[in-house]
Order: sequence, then C-alpha cells, then structure tokens
Amino acid sequence: MKLRHSILGKFLLIIMIAVLFIPIVIPVTSAIFYIPILTRDQGDTDDYYNGVDLEKMWHKEAALLGEADAREINNKLIEIKEKYPDATLFWVNNEGKTQKQLPVKEGIPQIWSSSFTVDFMKKSYDSDPFTTVAFIGGNRQKGFMVMQMPRNRMNAPIDELRSRYDFLYSVGLLGLFVIFILLSWLFVYKLRKRLLYLQNAMAEKGPHGIPEPVSVGKKDEIGQLEHAFNRMIGQLKEGREREQEEEMLRRQLIANLSHDLRTPLTTLRGHVYSLKKDQLSDQGKESIEMIDRKITYIGQLLDNLLSYTLLSSGKYPYYPQKVDVLRNTRLIAASWYPVFEKEGFNVNIDLPEKKIEWTIDPGWFERIIDNLFQNIIRHTKEGRYVGISGFENDGQFTLMLEDHGQGLNKESTDKGAGIGLSIVSMMLKEMDLTWEIDSDRQGTRIMITNVKK
Repeated sequence: MKLRHSILGKFLLIIMIAVLFIPIVIPVTSAIFYIPILTRDQGDTDDYYNGVDLEKMWHKEAALLGEADAREINNKLIEIKEKYPDATLFWVNNEGKTQKQLPVKEGIPQIWSSSFTVDFMKKSYDSDPFTTVAFIGGNRQKGFMVMQMPRNRMNAPIDELRSRYDFLYSVGLLGLFVIFILLSWLFVYKLRKRLLYLQNAMAEKGPHGIPEPVSVGKKDEIGQLEHAFNRMIGQLKEGREREQEEEMLRRQLIANLSHDLRTPLTTLRGHVYSLKKDQLSDQGKESIEMIDRKITYIGQLLDNLLSYTLLSSGKYPYYPQKVDVLRNTRLIAASWYPVFEKEGFNVNIDLPEKKIEWTIDPGWFERIIDNLFQNIIRHTKEGRYVGISGFENDGQFTLMLEDHGQGLNKESTDKGAGIGLSIVSMMLKEMDLTWEIDSDRQGTRIMITNVKK
C-alpha cells in the first residue's frame, strides 16, 4: 500500500505540520511585531521615559534652584511639566509645607511631618508610580522637590518589543499546540467513526442473517479491511445459498424416500400377515416375527426422518392449546400398556391426582412420549421397567420418565442415529419445555419441565 493512501502517512503528515510550524511562526511573528516598531518616527521615542535619565535630570534641575525663590521654583516645575505631561510634580519648602502641585493629587498633605516623609519615601521606593526626590540646591535646608511618573510610561521601544514579542511567541506556541491537538482529534474522530460504522455493519443482520456489504470510500488500511469484510460477506452468502440448496435437496430426498419406501413396506407387512396364517415351523415363525419387527422399526424410522425434515423447515403443523398434561400422559401410557405387558415390562405410574395445564400441542406431546417409550422398549429391555411420575419445584411441574436399563452410553447393535431424540428436543424447545437427561449404569431418568410462568 502506498504511503500516501495509508493511515500512517496521514499521521506522519500531521506530525510534520506541527514540527514545521515552529520555524514558520517565529520569523512571521518577528516580521509582524518588529517592523512596525522599527519603522516608527524617531520622535515617537519621546513618549517613553528612562528612569535613570529622569533621575539625573531631576537632580540637575533641583541643584540649579539653590538661589531661586518660590516663584522661580514654581515656574521651573511648570516648564518641566510641559516637557513631561504625564508626570506629577510638587515641592515642599524648608518649613515642611507643600507648595506648587502639578496636578493637585489626593494624599499629599499641606504640612509634612517627619514620620510622613519617611513613610512616603519607603512607599515610593521601587513602586508605581516611579518616584524621584531631590533636595533643592542640593541642600536639605531649602526643601525638596518630587517627580512621579507612571510606570507604563517608563518602557523603552525595545522593552515594548520584547514584551509584545514574548507574549505573541507564547501565543504562537499555544496555537501550535491547539492546532496539533485539533488535527489529532479530527484524525482519531474520523478513524473512530469509520470503525464504528464497520462495527455496526457487522452487527446488523440482513434478511438471511448475514450482514450487508459496506461502501468503501478510501484506500487506507480501514478501506482494505472494508474490502476484506465485503469479500467475506460474499463468501458467506455463497455458502448460505449452497447450504440452502443442499438442505432443500436433502429434504426432498428424505420426503421422496419416505414416500417411496412406504408402499413396499406396506406390501411386505401384508405378506408377513398372510404368512403368519400359514402353517410354519417354529424357526419360520421366529423369522416372520423378526421381519415384522424390522418392518415396524423401518416405518418408525421413516416417520422420524419425515418429521425431522418438517420440523427443520418449520412446516410441521403446530396447534398449541391448554392441555391437562397429567391426563394426557395417563392416556398415552394406557395406549402403550399392552406393548409394555407383551415385552414383560413392569409399569409404575405415580402421577398426582390434580390438574396441571400446559399450553402445548397435544399431538406433539404424544409424539414426544411415543418416541421416549420406543427408546425404552428398544434399548432397555434388560431392565424391564418403566416409571412415570411427576413433582413440583418452585411452582413448576416436572414430568419424569424412568427406566432401569444400562444407560444411554451402553454399546448396542440397535443403537440408531438419535433422530428420535432430536425430534423430542426440537418439539420441546418449540413448546417452551425444557428437558434434562440423567443416565448411568442403573438407568435413565428424563425430566420434562414447563418453563412458562
């Protein structure tokens, strides 16, 4: 797969954009913020003041006023105020009285005490506004003059440039980080959206129980996965179609065999019946009995095959209704009693004298009991016992059939493919009945319970 079509290639592109953004944002930011400041008129630099220069100027002017009177000092302050319009100027004479204030500010007392003067000096040190104090004429006896300048007017152009540049540089780096996070989030979000779409497509079943193919939009790794998913869906559909065709052929074969074999079996049974009326030797009679049993067994097997086919296709007639299961079980057992008696079985029926209703198909229920009785006669003759009982547990009634054979796992030449038990299982499941088999060398117990509340 080409790198430009892969998810890895897109991710590497995001990383490269994030890395290359730094050398781009630095010169661009510098150009944006250096050029306007460097192209200013030289006169614009007078808008900013340097603390060292202000302090030198202030002490120099104060030293020149050693012989000046109050009017001259006031005029000098007015002159300096015109040059530094953002400054606050005032002076205090040798008697501690405040004189000229430009402009007048609150908090400046008319009479300065020693403690206030000391406190004013402490608070003014390295604070905002910038404050410089100079003795008039360099002599404490003449008083002092004060100049205050807001700190925001103390920045030089290079300081402003550095401050703004540092701020915007930080903003640029933050922007880089935000853009990288945004691109990464969008990248992962789109990947997750496509994977969730594929997951939902896998979970949603189509009309045949197979998911539908998905549309493939890109050629990256997920696109290849979508292609593989579509190929798998195609193979599943082909397999399902073949399976349905084979199932249909199998059902037709079983139905045809069941139909075609019934006619010769009926004919054979008629001839066997005729032969029984003739004078036969003891060995001949035994042979006729054996043939009759095998014909009956084959007929039952054909019935089971046909029933299994109809149940598998959902075409076996089903008519559920409320049925007294105990009464039905007694009737079915009564119909089988001559067969059990002929085979020498001891029949023990221990059902409670009450009415237990299940919503079932009575024909299906009779077929279930018939199949189970057939298994008992065919495979547990050595036990010569069949028990039919019932009990309740947690409000649910359980019907139990029991024999004293050697268990379902014993080796037997008459052991079939288990179609009869498969039919029992399918019918019980369809009628919401559960069953449990407990089998060992002492016998087999089959328990049928209604799971409906």
